Amino acid sequence: MSLLFHVLFLLAAPTLWAQYTPDWDSLDARPLPDWYDEAKFGIFLHWGVFSVPSYGSEWFWWHWEGDHSADYVNFMKKNYAPGATYADFAPGFTAEFFDPDVWAELFEAAGAKYVVLTTKHHEGFTNWESPVSWNWNSVDTGPRRDLVGDLAKAIRKRKIRYGLYHSLMEWFHPLYLSDKKNGFKTQDFVNAKTMPELYDLVTKYLPDLVWSDGDWEAPDTYWNSTYFLSWLYNDSPVKDTVVVNDRWCQNCSCHHGGFYNCVDKYKPGVLPDHKWEMCTSIDTYSWGYRRNMEVDQLMGESSIIHELIQTVSYGGNYLLNVGPTKEGTIAPIFQERLYAVGKWLTLNGDAIYASKPWRVQQENDTSNVWYTSRDSKVYAIFLNWPQNNMLNLHSPKPCEQTNITMLGFSGDLKWQVLPDKGLTIYLPFIPPGSLPVEAAWTIQMEGVK
Repeated sequence: MSLLFHVLFLLAAPTLWAQYTPDWDSLDARPLPDWYDEAKFGIFLHWGVFSVPSYGSEWFWWHWEGDHSADYVNFMKKNYAPGATYADFAPGFTAEFFDPDVWAELFEAAGAKYVVLTTKHHEGFTNWESPVSWNWNSVDTGPRRDLVGDLAKAIRKRKIRYGLYHSLMEWFHPLYLSDKKNGFKTQDFVNAKTMPELYDLVTKYLPDLVWSDGDWEAPDTYWNSTYFLSWLYNDSPVKDTVVVNDRWCQNCSCHHGGFYNCVDKYKPGVLPDHKWEMCTSIDTYSWGYRRNMEVDQLMGESSIIHELIQTVSYGGNYLLNVGPTKEGTIAPIFQERLYAVGKWLTLNGDAIYASKPWRVQQENDTSNVWYTSRDSKVYAIFLNWPQNNMLNLHSPKPCEQTNITMLGFSGDLKWQVLPDKGLTIYLPFIPPGSLPVEAAWTIQMEGVK
């Protein structure tokens, strides 16, 4: 049986016996597997042919030949021969220095509990030997290796969860453009390209997470996304463990799916009633690697850690992106940022991993102190060290049995309740430059309400 026929058969098969039927009411009722909420922190990787020009962003092809942005058109005129095509970049996607074990060691040191790799962006190039992407994949050209599979082996050796990003659409695929011209009343692209690839990715690599994108132009009736998800939840080899996001159709984000992304770099500002994830990039200008990035365009160590803390306090997961180079390396400045996060999590991870939002997320609506909880413990994470070494908290209500410590330091901390200052915690006196981390510090409280 051909793969395409198999996919069409599954899409057409009756689902009356299934636990989850192909409609959003049923699919949205599926409980989110526990591992995802417990993980809290993941690494996102945008890697593809766009890493070869490495100019502007991973939307290079679209800005050049889609909306004909002057910057991109002039870049090509200045640096490449007349008549150059985007396909000409593919042989330059060499990945000759790609060592998946080195990457996995870095992600483990960063404290990441899951990693999401781009298997195919909107350009259509696949980082595995897609059965429906002949000669436009990483095995037939460029690296000439299965990038998705090679990284999977290295990641799983370290017991890190593995997620796969996949774009439903492709900017310039003739079948997609034809379906689009027909008002998405035909589904030639979905049946011949999108669905075969999704089924192949799931059955071949057994992902813990399917991170969908490229959904916004067409409804779910075009993408057949509810049928795919019902198969994923009912019959796939990862049906009990797989997690998905919310980008499966037009007007789907923040309404349907597993966890919610809503929009890139989403910050709700309040505690949502649905599990969510903030995806963001160390390079604030791009998700893919840029040769022309500047230091002041990158997130600093403290800003990354502060954003992680705030995201987790509001019940979210934090997915931090880096863009590898065409050679398969991760820029040293990106490595530096990831190691800094890992160092902080080594000391403060008890307040992050498997934590839950507390009854209060931030102290007195300020941005200096953020709360999380885990079992019977409450954590107050403060972003600025008080000059008088006294931390004043109005939200926690202590009792005689209250015990207060600081993660990374031995011994109990003294405390008392003072008028107008609430719970006052006396921090240890530390000589300048002796603090083990410099971005934020965590107070652990037992016996507070």
